[in-house]
Amino acid sequence: MRISARADYAVRAALQLAAARDAEPLKAEAIADAQNIPHKFLESILNDMRRGGLVLSRRGGNGGYRLAKPAGSISIADVIRVVDGPLVSVRGVRPPELSYTGPAESLLPLWIALRSHVREILDGVSLAEVATAQLPVAVSELADAPSAWTNP
Repeated sequence: MRISARADYAVRAALQLAAARDAEPLKAEAIADAQNIPHKFLESILNDMRRGGLVLSRRGGNGGYRLAKPAGSISIADVIRVVDGPLVSVRGVRPPELSYTGPAESLLPLWIALRSHVREILDGVSLAEVATAQLPVAVSELADAPSAWTNP
């Protein structure tokens, strides 16, 4: 599984907004500077997030962006789906739409299992948890495994 630059930037921007909580809306430039994200790219991402119902925008001198709902009710998966679509696909196709034959037949349940685990982790972690460094125990345990930090 690959996390695109677009998804990475979207999650980081959402985390910046989550950390701001009830403060004044944040300007795109401030988010871009804080997270080292190209400003024009971020504007496009924020527009997708606005259309997806994750952020609200306000124009004017006191304008900017804020989360549309509490950070605790927005999962990391929600953000990724809004900007990139399905979490797991094979050649751009969702696993249930695939079919294999012969010795490759067992690939389908493998892809389904992979999608299930990715969903379990990314749907199970909210922006609030990441922004406050309070990851769920199961996620922390996975990240604490020494093999998680090495490339085979």
